[in-house]
This record gives sequence, C-alpha cells and structure tokens, in this order.
Amino acid sequence: MVSKAPRHIAIILDGNRRYAGKIGVQPWKGHEFGLKKLEELFKWCQDTGVRELTLYAFSTENFKRAKREVNYLFSLFRHEVEKIKDGKGIFKNGIRFNFIGRLGMFPDSMRKPMLEVMQKTKKRNRLIVNFAMAYGGRQEIADAVNKAAKKIKNKKIDEKMIAKNLYLKSEPELVIRPGGEIRTSNFLTWQSVYSEWIFVPKLWPEFTKEDLVKCIAEYNKRERRFGE
Repeated sequence: MVSKAPRHIAIILDGNRRYAGKIGVQPWKGHEFGLKKLEELFKWCQDTGVRELTLYAFSTENFKRAKREVNYLFSLFRHEVEKIKDGKGIFKNGIRFNFIGRLGMFPDSMRKPMLEVMQKTKKRNRLIVNFAMAYGGRQEIADAVNKAAKKIKNKKIDEKMIAKNLYLKSEPELVIRPGGEIRTSNFLTWQSVYSEWIFVPKLWPEFTKEDLVKCIAEYNKRERRFGE
C-alpha cells in the first residue's frame, strides 16, 4: 500500500479521442479504450488505499458533440452500467457506485439503470466511485443554490447550506488530469477549491498504475496550506 494515499481522488478522463487518432482509429472509438482502463483503475485504487474516486466522465457540454459520437458513448455507458448491475469481475468487489450531475438530461434507457445501480450498491464501502455524468461545476452550484432556496424562508443562503445541497458532498484531496491540458474544465468547482492538482501529459488510455503511484507520491511531497 502506498503510504499516505489520499482518501479521495478525482480524475478528469481526458484524451480518449486523441488516443484514437494516435493509434489510427475513428475518434469516438477512443472512448472504448478509456472505459476499459477504468476497471484497472478501480483495482489500483483498492491496492493503494484510496477509498473514494470521482471521475469526470461526461459533461453537460459533451451533449453538443456529433450525434454519432454521443450515441456511441451512450451505448458504451449502457453496456458498462449493465456489467455493474450484474456484478461481474471487478464490480463484485465491494464497490459502491454513484452517478452525479443533471441525470435528467439522459434518456430513460440510461437513467433508470443508473438509479438501479446506486440502489443496489449503496451499502458497499470498500471503494466509492462517483461518475460525474451530465456534469458541470458551475451548474452544480446553481442547482445547489436553487435547491437550498426552496427549503428556506427569510434566511440567507450561506456556504454550509450550498455544500449540503451539492451533488457531491465530499471533497477530493487530489485531482489528476491526464491528457496534457492544464485547466480545470468546470470540474468540481466548489469541492476542489483546496485540492492538490496534478496534470499528466499522458492521454487517459495510456495512464498506468505507476502514474497513479507517482501522483500520490507527488501529493505527499506537497504542504497543504488551505489558504493559511
């Protein structure tokens, strides 16, 4: 086990389409390689002592991509969710799955299995995996404020009230972005305000356990100040 592994790591799954171009296949095919990498990642997290994992899988902006690519992605997601429901392979090993975001943007054929998986795995605690789907950090904050506003009368909405109404209540100590881009891309805008960020040049499908271990080692070298 890696010493001082952060309890909660978040990852932006970036670089699938560029990886497809790199190996000479159609751009949307890269998502298939990215999804296969996830099963390895779940095992790595269990090996290193990570207890919670939040993955930026599909943003609200991703709905604007070409219809063929979006439909292909939906097909992959449905297949993956069915594997989780069936408890096959890595998915039978005590993993709790959550889906966070504006899930109402998805068709019933996707949303219903997501809800079923969350219900089926809610008592598991070996590893918590949060899939950020139809997700945007600013949208999350707006939804939290609107949700809080419906619950109060003649009171100010403060930080605690917003935090209670977010999709994701916990905050990652470490956020990793593979793919070579150096920006946050509207991911966990509220929760990552004091997270340590590490940007990795490798594309997501190329990411390895060694890369994860290196990121954790880099995290351990840093002095977290929390604005002090």
